[in-house]
Amino acid sequence: MYPPTEDAIHILANFLTFKHTPKEGKEALQPIHDTRPQGPVMEVFCKPTTLGEQYDMQTKANPRHFRYLSENAYIANAAPVPAVLRKAFTTLPTKRSSALYFSMNPTSRRNLGVDQMALSMQSDHYFAVYTVWEDEAEDEKCHQWVKDVMKSVEGESLGSYLGDADFRMRRAKFWEEVEGRKVMSIREKWDPEGRICGFLGGNERDHLGNVLEWSET
Repeated sequence: MYPPTEDAIHILANFLTFKHTPKEGKEALQPIHDTRPQGPVMEVFCKPTTLGEQYDMQTKANPRHFRYLSENAYIANAAPVPAVLRKAFTTLPTKRSSALYFSMNPTSRRNLGVDQMALSMQSDHYFAVYTVWEDEAEDEKCHQWVKDVMKSVEGESLGSYLGDADFRMRRAKFWEEVEGRKVMSIREKWDPEGRICGFLGGNERDHLGNVLEWSET
C-alpha cells in the first residue's frame, strides 16, 4: 500500500488480537514482535484499539464516490508465492490501491467435510487486490492492471473467494470438488428447470472448474 503522504509502496504487516486484558494481548503478540524482520520504517506494538477505530480506518481506505475493482485468488500451497505475487505488490496503479496477502495456515489444513460448508475453497495463501481510483479517465488503466495481475497469478491459483471476486470478468472455482458437486446435485434435484437464477443467470457449472481465463497457457 501507499501510506498517507508517502510516494513509495510500503508493506504493512498488521496483526490484531482480541483478548480480555492488555497482558493477554501482549503475550499473544510478543512472539510476532520478537521474530519480525529488522529495520522497519515504523513500528507500533500492542496499541489498544476499538472496533470503532478499526471501522474508521476501513472507511478512510474505502471512501465513497470512488471507483473500485477487486479480484482475488487462493494460491497453491506449493507455489513460489513471493514470485507469483511480485507484480501485484510492486506495481499498484494508484495511491489508494492495495494488495493483500493473508496466511490461512493452519486453518486451511482442516478437513471441513462435505457436511460443513459449500463455500469451501481454501489454501494456505489468500491474495487479493483492491484497486481504487477517482477519475473515470483511469478506468482502462486500472481495469487492465487487474487483468494483467490476475493473468500472472491464475496459473498458480486453485480458485477464488466469492466475496472479493467479479465473476462477470473472470470465471473461477469457488467450491472444492466434492462440495461443489453436492451443490449442483441439490439444485438439479429441487430445481430441475432452473427457475432459481444462478450466477447472473449463467451456468453455475462454470465455477466447478478453475478456468485459466486470461493466461495464454
